[in-house]
Amino acid sequence: MDLPALTPSDLALALVVGGVAVALLAGRALARRRAERRHGRLESVDLGGGREVASARWRLVGRPDAIRRTRDGRAVPVEVKSRPAPRGGPAYSHLVQVWAYCLLLEDAEGRAPPMGVLRYADREFEVPWDHAARSELLRLRRAIDARYDGRATPSPAKCAHCPWRLGCDARAR
Repeated sequence: MDLPALTPSDLALALVVGGVAVALLAGRALARRRAERRHGRLESVDLGGGREVASARWRLVGRPDAIRRTRDGRAVPVEVKSRPAPRGGPAYSHLVQVWAYCLLLEDAEGRAPPMGVLRYADREFEVPWDHAARSELLRLRRAIDARYDGRATPSPAKCAHCPWRLGCDARAR
């Protein structure tokens, strides 16, 4: 089977279309880099071996998806979620995760991050690391350390689907 010969105008059109596609992709990549630069220079990325940050003081360990470094030298943790952002804004548990990374970096480096970044598939949020965020995280930390007070109200319906049912002291009998 013989392939049709390409004319010079066909080749020129293919080159122009290819060049436009490459230029659009390059422009998109540059725009993304420019947007990310406002959070600082990329220092670390977690691809299974990223920077682990630990604090003996808070008994916490974490590995942010990325760590950026601002011009003044402060670390900014970045948490990446593959799903779209929830309609009402970031999920509380995701905020707590970013706050924990901020606390870990603050403890490890002796300087508080200016913020954390929470990046969903379709949107990005700057998560403030301020007195209110720190207080809320430490309140949760104290609650985790507190002894269990037995407030659970076990029932066969609740306990049947609980992932902790096999090791729970309060499970329905």
